Amino acid sequence: ASLFGLFDPSIYGKETENWATQAKGQDIGNLLAIVVLIVSGYLFRKGSFKAGFLWLGTLWYLIYAYVVYAMAVHFNALFLVYVAVLGLCSYAVILTISDMKRQVIECRDLPALRFASYVIIGIGILFGMLWLSEIIPALLTGKVPQSLQDAGLWVNPIHVIDLAIVLPGFIITGYFALKGKVRGLFFLAPWLTFSVLMGLSIVAAMIMMTIQGVGSTLAPMIMVSLVVLFSFVALWRYTNKIT
Repeated sequence: ASLFGLFDPSIYGKETENWATQAKGQDIGNLLAIVVLIVSGYLFRKGSFKAGFLWLGTLWYLIYAYVVYAMAVHFNALFLVYVAVLGLCSYAVILTISDMKRQVIECRDLPALRFASYVIIGIGILFGMLWLSEIIPALLTGKVPQSLQDAGLWVNPIHVIDLAIVLPGFIITGYFALKGKVRGLFFLAPWLTFSVLMGLSIVAAMIMMTIQGVGSTLAPMIMVSLVVLFSFVALWRYTNKIT
């Protein structure tokens, strides 16, 4: 699906230039995610519980991405593929997560745990404030946000998914992890994996937008790159210390 999106002009032919470019950036992120999914899935199947966290986070990323493809891209030849990927990834999580959560998780390295927790909480707050800084003024003035006009959408599905599920998930997970709660310790690594992959796809989209002259993206590109860096370091430190 991602290869067709990148190389077949008809796939995003009905989208605005802005939204099509963002979709192609997501396609690049998807190709990277597939590599992570295959490697982590193989290691998880061989008995590496830590690889299971990466596998789970990658599935979350793909679910997020394909909700957007299935709901916010004009009907095209890949529609059933979008739906199939979304369904397969969703059921992979549903049928696996209960068994994974039975595993006892401990992290005796408090600095690594705290760093990972504060990073995921900080990202949740940062992007929450960023989206609300665009949404609230638009609500007060009764105007459609500029990003919606550029993308040619009725509403932005990314705002919906982030504000309803992802960003609260980041903050709640970080809080519970700091308290030493099992649900926080379990979800911390998958959310950090999700953050790394999503951040990389956003950076890829911004690079493509810069190349094609679709808006100014240098400042947000630097910000998201830092998010990717901090998420990766936090993920690496935390997964090396959990047992």
